[in-house]
Amino acid sequence: MTASKSPVHRRAVVIRHVAFEDLGSFAGPLTRLGYRIEYLDAGLDDLSRIDATGADLLVVLGGPINACDDRQYPFLADEVRVLERRLGADRPTLGICLGGQLMARALGARVYGAGTKEVGWGPLSLTAAGGASALRHLAPHETPVLHWHGDTFDLPRGAVHLASTDACENQAFGWGARGLALQFHPEATGRGLERWFIGHTLEIETTPGISVAALRAATAAAAPRLERQGPAFFEEWLAQAGAGASS
Repeated sequence: MTASKSPVHRRAVVIRHVAFEDLGSFAGPLTRLGYRIEYLDAGLDDLSRIDATGADLLVVLGGPINACDDRQYPFLADEVRVLERRLGADRPTLGICLGGQLMARALGARVYGAGTKEVGWGPLSLTAAGGASALRHLAPHETPVLHWHGDTFDLPRGAVHLASTDACENQAFGWGARGLALQFHPEATGRGLERWFIGHTLEIETTPGISVAALRAATAAAAPRLERQGPAFFEEWLAQAGAGASS
């Protein structure tokens, strides 16, 4: 008899900037699809050594730093170089919040302070292209999403505008066939956000109009829907990017 072969696992490289902002509800779909998840922690791991095109999927997560602050956080320049090469090769790439801003920067667009912070739960407004994409699972009638940012970006030349909010015009864009940048957090979970309320306590306390109590109440009301719709969006996007079950 011939010994059965073990399944070949795909690799998801995930750049994490703070320990509590992780894959959240997206970890489950990747595990079910047979991915081996490899976290790299910015500031600790050498991001310059990443093989930009080697992984089956690259995810760049959020964080509380400015996407252009290379002087204080030199690893940001490494991330931008990796993203430049990866997006140029049209390999499956997802950027969330800071990760989306770094994608915009890698594509030559400006990243800057938005003038106001957008922190809390609220609906997206999808463009026609967004409504025809996997983002349809995050349409206003499906679920609110979590917003947590004070910076924004211009739409890179050649990108496809996918979503906006009243406070932020560029909430999502597509790049090529396999790149997606998001300003919001579709991966957030109610349980996971309890860590955010601790880690972002100073920002919460110093931002007018928000509080832990109000955020916790809004999370209890909104998170269950996003915990269903977020993974549905992610799995469909993976398939469209050639990184899912049908690829």
